[in-house]
Amino acid sequence: MQPKQRILNAPVYQPGKPIDDVKREYGLTEVIKLASNENPFGSSPKAKAAIVEQLDNLALYPDGASLSLRWDLADFLGVKPSQLIFGNGSDENLLMISRAFLNEGTNAVMATPTFSQYRSNAIIEGAELIEVPLKDGVHDLEAMAAAINEQTRVVWICNPNNPSGTIVTTTQLEAFMKKVRKDVLVVMDEAYYEYAVDPEYPQTVPMLSEYPNLIILRTFSKIYGLATLRIGYAIASEELVSHLEHVREPFNTGTLGQVAARAALKDQEFVNACREKNREGLKQFTDCFDEWGLSYYPTQTNFILVDLKQDSDAVFKKLLSQGIIVRSGNALGHPGFQRITIGTKEQNEKILTALKEIVTGALK
Repeated sequence: MQPKQRILNAPVYQPGKPIDDVKREYGLTEVIKLASNENPFGSSPKAKAAIVEQLDNLALYPDGASLSLRWDLADFLGVKPSQLIFGNGSDENLLMISRAFLNEGTNAVMATPTFSQYRSNAIIEGAELIEVPLKDGVHDLEAMAAAINEQTRVVWICNPNNPSGTIVTTTQLEAFMKKVRKDVLVVMDEAYYEYAVDPEYPQTVPMLSEYPNLIILRTFSKIYGLATLRIGYAIASEELVSHLEHVREPFNTGTLGQVAARAALKDQEFVNACREKNREGLKQFTDCFDEWGLSYYPTQTNFILVDLKQDSDAVFKKLLSQGIIVRSGNALGHPGFQRITIGTKEQNEKILTALKEIVTGALK
């Protein structure tokens, strides 16, 4: 049997190494995972309680339109319910956008390095990729605007960017949007939106009224701590959402995810506490990195990309043997770097102790 040849060129997504695999491989009883940018503080107790209340309903199909969640989220964001569409994580929203707008003879513009699924989905749909290198770890929006041509249908912008954690500012984004043709879809992937504290970080929802070619992606997987339940969503014009509804799978989000997301949305105290603790944890890292003379990208996320000036895979394996899972920069387009999720205070202390040995040993 022969598959479509172009899918053979699409990279297979490589997630962070699972905890149980590391325990078995190294004979460890305790492992901390700081590789997948999960919330180390878990999820809201209100979300957990909402899940328990639904356990007698597991035999029933979920609400395919996520109506109750749609109404709650629309009220929270100040948009119309018809401006929202939900996916099995943001990944499915990316897939829906690619399926709806990309095909052979079209192209998509993206930064590099950035989130790998933009590339994969474009390849699967047969579209050409135009990749524009980051500039000091940030999307080069001027160069990306210049790269748009008559065949361009989608521009992907990851803000904050994964893996660098950097942002494009309000001024930069507004200048970019003014240059983009109205028939080119600009996708703002804001998976880490709730972690951003920089006053220059764009507030994109109000921009929807001026730019009907803008679509915003967010998720309940990160600061809300519901990664296992896979609830992502897009915010856009009613027309754009109606196009995406044609390619959305039926019952693509589950009841447990929907009710947990509704409860989590109402617990902004939990969200605010997680954001504050994340910034405290980030300072643990940057204080040490500054002391050790290491360079890193200024991050507005719950992870940091640091240049250890050593072979990324070798450092990754050293940490792995000590029960610490991070992401090697080799897999992210940043050789010599490690991407480290900000953990709890205790987790941060453990990895910083291990890193100090690695860094000081390299300096000798």
